[in-house]
Amino acid sequence: MDDFETQNIELQLLLKAIYLKYGYDFRNYAKASIKRRVFHRRDKEGLESISAMQHKLLYDVSFFERLLLDLSINVTEMFRDPNFYLALRKFVMPKLKKHSFLKIWHAGCSSGEEVYSMAILLKEEGLYDRTQIYATDMNEVVLKQAKDGIFNISKLKQYTANYQKAGGLESFSDYYMAHYDHVVMDKSLKGNILFSDHNLATDGVFGEMNLILCRNVLIYFDRELQSRVLQLFLDSISPGGFLCLGSKESIRFSGYSDAFEDVVRVERIYRRLNTDKECA
Repeated sequence: MDDFETQNIELQLLLKAIYLKYGYDFRNYAKASIKRRVFHRRDKEGLESISAMQHKLLYDVSFFERLLLDLSINVTEMFRDPNFYLALRKFVMPKLKKHSFLKIWHAGCSSGEEVYSMAILLKEEGLYDRTQIYATDMNEVVLKQAKDGIFNISKLKQYTANYQKAGGLESFSDYYMAHYDHVVMDKSLKGNILFSDHNLATDGVFGEMNLILCRNVLIYFDRELQSRVLQLFLDSISPGGFLCLGSKESIRFSGYSDAFEDVVRVERIYRRLNTDKECA
């Protein structure tokens, strides 16, 4: 048995240990991505092997918390991919305005930048006051950051540019307060957002939603877990509701393709067909 095979066995045992000890299930995440992140933490900690990492995480909670931050995917920004938000404003918001009350789920919300982007968009479209936003992530550390709504001021120039490109109707500075090296999102954006712990790999249905956003998360899952999560979304979204995936993700090569129609194909915005048909 060569070193590559041995490392794969070690990795399987490490992920199983994480699941059994802490309840986080990374066993169906894309192996290449997980391995890179594990090696990064191994080298940062000065450990000799993945097996040494397994022993350490079983007895050292602080080490596990550091590893969890590595394994969690937390790449995000305000109005990320501005053309996506332009498409939401043009093609999705007019449909949502027909509802008296809206439920929106941000699955895998990370540190919350895209949740607040949605809140701003809803305010500008006159929908915020009749919307409940559910923002979920499995990582309690980034979830707290999201709830606090505090972001590094060094990112503000990029966020402002994104907002403008996304068709922003006001001045972006209306939505935050600046304090030295950070900004705090305005309290008016937080009132209808419920931040909650939810693990796409292990947890269940999250109510009947009019809009679900899970962008650039599925690319880190293997095909089996992708299928499970798409079934979860199908069960969680109301007929006629919208599903938004990331730019490198698609529902078209899954067993759930027939349950959705394209709204804006290039931006991966889909609408659930008003049918009781279930897909395999």
